[in-house]
Amino acid sequence: MDTDVALSSTGLADEWWRSAVIYQIYPRSFADSDGDGVGDLPGITARLDSLADLGIDAIWLSPFYRSPQNDAGYDVADYCDIDPLFGTLDDFDALLHKAHELELKVIVDLVPNHSSDQHVWFQEALAAPEGSPERARYIFRDGRGPDGDLPPNNWESVFGGDAWTRTTRTDGTPGQWYLHLFDKSQPDFDWNNPWVHERFIDVLRFWLDRGVDGFRVDVAHGMVKADGLPDWRAEEGAGSMGGAGGVALSPEIEDSTPSSPPYWAQEGVHQIFRDWRRVLDEYEGDRVLCAEAWVDPLSKLALWVRPDEMDQAFNFTYLETEWSAPALRKVITDSIDAFASVGAPSTWVLSNHDVVRHATRLALTAPNPQGAGVGPNSAGQPIVELGLRRARAATMLMLGLPGSAYLYQGEELGLPEAVNLPDEARQDPTFFRTNGEKYGRDGCRVPIPWEASAPAYGFNTTGASWLPQPAEWADFARDRQRGRAGSTLELYRTALTERDAAALGTGHLTWRHEFGPDVVAYDNAGVTVVANLGTVPVELPVEDVILASEPLDGATLPPETTVWLRAS
Repeated sequence: MDTDVALSSTGLADEWWRSAVIYQIYPRSFADSDGDGVGDLPGITARLDSLADLGIDAIWLSPFYRSPQNDAGYDVADYCDIDPLFGTLDDFDALLHKAHELELKVIVDLVPNHSSDQHVWFQEALAAPEGSPERARYIFRDGRGPDGDLPPNNWESVFGGDAWTRTTRTDGTPGQWYLHLFDKSQPDFDWNNPWVHERFIDVLRFWLDRGVDGFRVDVAHGMVKADGLPDWRAEEGAGSMGGAGGVALSPEIEDSTPSSPPYWAQEGVHQIFRDWRRVLDEYEGDRVLCAEAWVDPLSKLALWVRPDEMDQAFNFTYLETEWSAPALRKVITDSIDAFASVGAPSTWVLSNHDVVRHATRLALTAPNPQGAGVGPNSAGQPIVELGLRRARAATMLMLGLPGSAYLYQGEELGLPEAVNLPDEARQDPTFFRTNGEKYGRDGCRVPIPWEASAPAYGFNTTGASWLPQPAEWADFARDRQRGRAGSTLELYRTALTERDAAALGTGHLTWRHEFGPDVVAYDNAGVTVVANLGTVPVELPVEDVILASEPLDGATLPPETTVWLRAS
């Protein structure tokens, strides 16, 4: 569609999250106050002024709950307490107070698809007899085969290997199997059980009562599984976290048909979020629900953000779009159309803690499926200089769009993926469950640099770091970029200032077509955004330049560069 694309229905644009720029903090890797090598809540609090200076509207905190840390905190052992690794509830309250003083909203991560196997709820389930109410909290099933020694179905874990683990009874004999779509230390809840619903309503209220501004919901498309847990085989190369790309297998029929996984995007998840919406609506301040939902197509993803469900859903279709002007024009149009059809804003995101950083991903020279990661032996090694140039251009293209944008810590410094981590330092369960075939997500999780000459580049004062920081991190340190014209940090700061001043987040988009097929160009709220994704310079109109991702050559826009112009 090459006409005006409306952001959302009118009259609803005053809700803060519709246009907010939200900054993801991965607590382990942001700032470490006690020098143990792992970031913590007091470290975050001490650095919040820098985020306010950046110009964001809100922070999203990845998990900080009590956890054995088998999956970096996404294996939760207590949803209503802080892991001592990160601090205390008092530390959280201090962080929340400081953020609100700085007029920053605070969103916390909620992990409802699964818990840790060390959670008391699961430990009670293991100790209880088969068929008991305690077992019904999770997905326990008898095995297949004469002795039950085969898993209940053929599902595979997102992290590699079987999605089932067999229990052992108190007398030492093999027992039932339990489902874990991720690591074996992360058993899946059975959301058909009202008891599970009630416990999570309690969790929501615990954090809402403390004053949080909303929740990012982990695996929001995976909480309900298809009745009967039917067999399903993914096609080679299919994405691990969602979408179709597989075949449903029937024991009666040899032939099979393409389908979506029976553990993703089931209809039953929507009633869960309707119930949660009613809880959040009891509280003042436009509390927000944001879905991590890897769902295709966008028209289906929009179902997660209908008015009585969630407010936002991460736009992974946009994140995964290739560096191509036609492809980007299409996904932007499709996104705004799909979300506007249910009265919601589109979200835009380029990096997070689960994907290769876009300063590397945009310059890879071979396919790289989500979750595979990049390491020293990966095919298609990135072209480093091209990656940063494209990342800067991509960010300016994204921040000019109407809707809400998500940033991932360190991208404002231009951080690339840490490709050359030694195998012995890796901690992502994906690396171990695939026997090193996939590098996983460690490369985007390395602690970020603050001061070039300080121990651990300012991450702490001791030099300890739970993942080794590359030597080139010094060149990306915040203190080397703050106030330096042309630095990536200053590009972000200026773009966010101008975005706010022009109210781009609440504008509407009109496509421009006069620049050629390799250019993405649009008008929004009095600003013209022109991104040259081609290989030759593009002539620009005579208009005031607000900001450019690279120096301009007179009135021409170089390749791999985005410019914001003040529309005449």
